[in-house]
Amino acid sequence: MLGRRSLGRQFEWLWASYAVSTFGSWIALDAFPLIAILALHAGPAAVSGLAAAGLAVGAAVAVPLGPWVEFRRKRPVMMAMDLTRFAALMSIPAAYALGGLTFIQLLAVSVVVAAANITSRSAAGACLKALVPPEDLLVANGRFESTAWTATALGPPLGGAAIGLFGPVTTVVADAVSYLLSAAGIRAIGGKEPHPTRTAASRFRAGDLLEGWRYILGHPALRPLFFNTILVSGLIMATSPVLAVLMLSHLGFAPWQYGLAFGAPCVGGLIGSRLARPLVTRFGQHKVMLTAGTLRACWLPGLVFIRPGVTGLVLVITVELGLITCMGVFNPVLVTYRLEQTPTDRVARTLSAWSVTSNATIAVLTALWGLLAAVTGPRTAIMVAGLLMLATPFLLPRRDRTPHEDDAEIGRRAVTGV
Repeated sequence: MLGRRSLGRQFEWLWASYAVSTFGSWIALDAFPLIAILALHAGPAAVSGLAAAGLAVGAAVAVPLGPWVEFRRKRPVMMAMDLTRFAALMSIPAAYALGGLTFIQLLAVSVVVAAANITSRSAAGACLKALVPPEDLLVANGRFESTAWTATALGPPLGGAAIGLFGPVTTVVADAVSYLLSAAGIRAIGGKEPHPTRTAASRFRAGDLLEGWRYILGHPALRPLFFNTILVSGLIMATSPVLAVLMLSHLGFAPWQYGLAFGAPCVGGLIGSRLARPLVTRFGQHKVMLTAGTLRACWLPGLVFIRPGVTGLVLVITVELGLITCMGVFNPVLVTYRLEQTPTDRVARTLSAWSVTSNATIAVLTALWGLLAAVTGPRTAIMVAGLLMLATPFLLPRRDRTPHEDDAEIGRRAVTGV
């Protein structure tokens, strides 16, 4: 974590908790597919199905958890999700050691972890909003963004080395322990967290399951940002396995070159997250989101022109560096804006709806792009994704459509009936 002015002891513990669990997740990147391949001898269709089904079913399971989280204290929920992930993940090395690991167990654990991830993120957003003053939200989210890209750069190489030395379930153990440490960090935040107050209008109803989507789609600025970010993240993640096939199988890149191509550009995430606040201070929140959101759409088509050798490797690194730098600027500004525009009593449901939709979209697009690559070839599939990516800036709000305070209050009353 980078040295900056302190945002308070409670935030520091929340940040530490996020850091340790994020590093654990990136160390265990691709652990489930590797276990399926190396330990269970699963084929390509089964491995792809494992990734897609885990995201999709996990998203479906998480739908009712958003309203459940909304009216509960957030830190106990985060700790419960950490302990749930710890227990689920530790069942894998236990079954492996006893010779009883099955593909069904891997699938079940992936669903539990995906649902717990969504629930934890929705609670964490509400927790952050309660711990940090509004004027420091962008600083806090910038620190989370820097941590995420540092983990992205360092985690997979460490995980790969651990698997090579100690076997395929090693990184799962590391990931599980990281959630145990994360729960301890959340516990250390201390202080008294007030229980959310229920009003007659806020009591749970069946309609609350859709409240997050209702709020997003009814908000003039969040709605286009929602569709933009969902599509962008879906296209990026859908092309990732296709690009791996192109580089490793068709073009003959060595695994270490593939790792370098996606590890080195993560420095762009650190640069972008450091630039986010100065840029917002100088140019304004909306202009930064519009500019960074537009620029990040320009890079993916460049991957169509990959060739074997050093030139191709440099091209991938350059494209990924540009893309990740733009994302490093855009992401913390978006997350901060989303928290600012969401009432406290709707944060968990809104973030849950956002994450559920993102996971489901990634699952669907990953499966579709796998089929497209099988029919047309990896390069054509990447080209189609790149062309669609170029259209995503049209989903961004062209002008600042942030509701005025009076308009926001009117909208709140219309939704709550008070």
